[in-house]
Amino acid sequence: MIAAVSGGTADAADGPGRVPAVSSPDAGFARDMAVHHQQAVEMSFIVRDRTQDEATRSLAYDIANTQANQRGMLLGWLDLWGLPKVTPADPPMSWMNAGDGAGAHDMGGMGGMGDAQGTAGTDGMAGHSGATTKPGALMPGMATKEELVRLGAAQGRDAEVLYLQLMTDHHKGGVAMALGCAKLCRTPAEQKLAQGMAEAQQSELTLMADMLAKRGAAPRP
Repeated sequence: MIAAVSGGTADAADGPGRVPAVSSPDAGFARDMAVHHQQAVEMSFIVRDRTQDEATRSLAYDIANTQANQRGMLLGWLDLWGLPKVTPADPPMSWMNAGDGAGAHDMGGMGGMGDAQGTAGTDGMAGHSGATTKPGALMPGMATKEELVRLGAAQGRDAEVLYLQLMTDHHKGGVAMALGCAKLCRTPAEQKLAQGMAEAQQSELTLMADMLAKRGAAPRP
């Protein structure tokens, strides 16, 4: 699925033999979403040890398995492109500002994807709730260290509710990031993966809202 990219320049990923620039949306999304996914995997393993509820444990297993596999693909692309997995000079999410620069291009009908998915598009995404980074978190939707400690200390229903609330926030941030790549990235396989992430996580958002309701709880505002 990953095309050969040997012998090219580092300016873009939409020409034969060319690879993304280190600060491109393609590379930035791969780096940031790999980190974002890692926390989802961590939270899912935590909750599996804090509850015996089969529905929660099954969801946690599915999320951990899916996102661990996707993370491997993202890191594999960075290796293939010969790009670093960490770039201290580029703050997290800085690739989302490439819409007016090298990352902008014609997506052939994908521009309205945000509305079709029931989520705001990437234009002006900094103001979208899913793309807001709360104090103490690294990226949109990510839990803070304090929240992870609370999850690790919770048991039973309390652990289930907190996990579902944290993962709901996490998915909202992940959807915003994935839609950003689907619009801004130039690597077709990566665009396809990002679109698939957005669709799958939106489906899980509906599931988690139902699971919270059954526990007398709701997503956090």
